[in-house]
Amino acid sequence: QVQLVESGGGLVQAGGSLRPSCAASGRTFSSSAMGWFRQAPGKEREFVAAIRRSGDGTYYADSVKERFTISRDNAKNTGYLQMNSLKPEDTAVYYCAARRVGYGLESTNYNDYNYWGQGTQVTVSS
Repeated sequence: QVQLVESGGGLVQAGGSLRPSCAASGRTFSSSAMGWFRQAPGKEREFVAAIRRSGDGTYYADSVKERFTISRDNAKNTGYLQMNSLKPEDTAVYYCAARRVGYGLESTNYNDYNYWGQGTQVTVSS
């Protein structure tokens, strides 16, 4: 079982930056890919970014390319989402997720992720 805890959300003005993190319990964090998803009020949860278990492969939604960077530190069992040039439309609850142990490739499909954090609110004011 993997438990994920996000932190680092908050309120920021448009054009600003935030860096949510995702702390994982257990020693299996490095054995699976992880991703970030977000959900805005009244909208479905959507893919943001994903990274392979080794950290050498990443994938981004078109809406965040060139602005967001996903990374991970397997030694610290922690993942990160560096968010720059934030826009009001980035406002949402951000969730980190991990795939099942042994599934090392990134995925854009939330059904491929077995473990989820509780979410962290990101609010971007105009």
